[in-house]
This record gives sequence, structure tokens and C-alpha cells, in this order.
Amino acid sequence: QVQLVESGGGLVQPGGSLTLSCGAPGRIFSGRAVAWYRQAPGKQRELVGKITSDGDTTYEDFVKGRFTISRENAKNTIYLQMNNLEPEDTGVYTCNSGPGWQYWGQGTQVTVSS
Repeated sequence: QVQLVESGGGLVQPGGSLTLSCGAPGRIFSGRAVAWYRQAPGKQRELVGKITSDGDTTYEDFVKGRFTISRENAKNTIYLQMNNLEPEDTGVYTCNSGPGWQYWGQGTQVTVSS
């Protein structure tokens, strides 16, 4: 079973920024779309946005203009740049990809608090 690996989470003040990374073994992301999800405490997991194999991106309304997904294919890495963070952005952020979207990571914790 392929395990994706997220990193870059942490504690940040409101209005701050963080960049998350999602890595994978080999060329798992080659030719594949990748999605970022998040799960806030006590809530269901929700989609944040996606990036296609060609680099096209889509975002949920609550992050538009604040978050940016990008990919660096040579490093088999997907990024989630998060700006102007709000306390409501607190949660565990997880990336997802693979055939049938079957590959997941363990997630990385993002806490936005003063």
C-alpha cells in the first residue's frame, strides 16, 4: 500500500502563512491529479482543492484567493501554500491521489491561534 507523506504543519497566528508538502515514493504522482483535504476537530473531512497532472487547479470557495496548490514533478512533491490563515483553517491536512484516489497520507496538523 502506497503511503503519502505530508509535512509542514504547525502553529501559526491568524493572518500568518504556512506551506504544506505532500511527498510520495517513486513517480506516484506522474500523470495523476492530487487533492488536499482537511478535517477540523469534530467535523467531517472536506476537500480543499485539487491539482491536475497538467497543473490546473480548483479550490473550494472558503480558500479561494488564500490557498495555492502547486506541484514539482521532478521532486514528486505537491505543495499547499496557505496565506492569511484564519482560526477556522485549523485541522489535519491530508493529501490524496492514486488510481481510484486510493492513496492517502497520515496528515499534518495545522493550528491557527493567537
